[in-house]
Amino acid sequence: MENTTPERIQELVQKQRDFFATGATRNVSWRKQQLKNFNNGLKKWEEPLCDALWQDLHKSYEEAFMTEIGLVYGEIGEAISKVQKWARRQKKSTPPTCLPSSSYIVREPLGCTLIVSPWNYPVQLLLNPLVGAISAGCTAILKPSPYVPNISKVLEEFIKDTFNEEYVAIVQGNRQVNGELFKHRYDLVFLTGSPSLGRIAMEAQAKYLTPMVLELGGKSPCIVDKEANLQVAAKRIAWGKCLNSGQTCIAPDYLFLHQDIKDAFIQAFKEQLKTLYPDGTETSDKYVHIVKGSAFDRLESYLKDGKIVAGGRCNRENLWMEPTLLDGVSQDAPVMQEEIFGPIFPIMTFKDRSEVVKFVNSREKPLAFYYFGKEADGWDMIGKTTSGGACINDVIMHIANSKIPFGGVGNSGMGSYHSERSFLAFSHERSVLKTPTGLDPEFRYMPYKLFGIIKKMLTMSAK
Repeated sequence: MENTTPERIQELVQKQRDFFATGATRNVSWRKQQLKNFNNGLKKWEEPLCDALWQDLHKSYEEAFMTEIGLVYGEIGEAISKVQKWARRQKKSTPPTCLPSSSYIVREPLGCTLIVSPWNYPVQLLLNPLVGAISAGCTAILKPSPYVPNISKVLEEFIKDTFNEEYVAIVQGNRQVNGELFKHRYDLVFLTGSPSLGRIAMEAQAKYLTPMVLELGGKSPCIVDKEANLQVAAKRIAWGKCLNSGQTCIAPDYLFLHQDIKDAFIQAFKEQLKTLYPDGTETSDKYVHIVKGSAFDRLESYLKDGKIVAGGRCNRENLWMEPTLLDGVSQDAPVMQEEIFGPIFPIMTFKDRSEVVKFVNSREKPLAFYYFGKEADGWDMIGKTTSGGACINDVIMHIANSKIPFGGVGNSGMGSYHSERSFLAFSHERSVLKTPTGLDPEFRYMPYKLFGIIKKMLTMSAK
């Protein structure tokens, strides 16, 4: 993939600033039409995108549609039906001390934005934020990952075919291109990637005080308590770890098993893997492969950090790695330091849930938290820890509900999106107070003759 030149990046940034200044994107009907164009473009390019996902990641059409294309259709459809409502001026109540004024919130577009996406879900993590940008009335420069070149090339053709570049444009390249992009001023940067890339972007944009939405990641714990339904837990956890071959920012990263059920869970996990992949994963067209050689080498190095009790086979030539359970893993082992981002599951055990709480709270805040067991105990664990999102007796699925926010906290990110929150992420909520001129109360003016009454009103409202 050829790097976009610094001169071309400068040209696109300026073009989009000039276009936004015309005010064209502020028209809500125009935005709605652009969303419809987006939807039609996605239909046109759906097959090439799915073909490219297979080429780069060995991702089946079914998984590509469910985890990538289908999610984007859903976001676009909801935005088309609701953008008029989201963008509407909202009247708010006004306290007596501000009467006879009226109060409003006006949601206005932030302006020119940059959207940077990773390789693991290269379609939906680039295009879902774009739905928010379009619905809010922003322009957008898109930067896909160079690690999935076929997908990035098709995305470029799709964007060029669907939008004018002064409105939505795409740039390509490696980290050097990221550095060039981050030199420019934007009104919002929306970045999905690693915490290290998030820090680089924040440092570069700090001089502009650019607001940012960062969707990063981290080591999301998966706790299986002694009261859990082991067959259901094993099936859902195996599915969650096999989805995209574990290369998912909210994949369950490591297992915390109650010591009384460890052996039973391991056996149940093996059985459920067999139901998901009756003929194994190596030749399955429903199992994603590792993205590149360096990622494979990193994952393979983790296999020595514990005793392999399930899986463990791999083939660098076709970048295949079997779902693997590692027992006897030390808390200080390399596999427990960074997000795994692959189909390896280190196992630790606990006797009391307080041990899990202490461990989770001693680490960086994760993007997701998963608990299997009694619902009341799940709520108790959630109340004693923190994470971007959480599931009780499930994994991954909280991302599928657009009615609840998706985002990180602390090291796992900042800000959230999906549905109306995507619109809000790219918007500024502007406060407006409208005051008539026919009535002009004297109480706010010097020499404050009615101060006693105003003081009483303010103190009463605080009770």
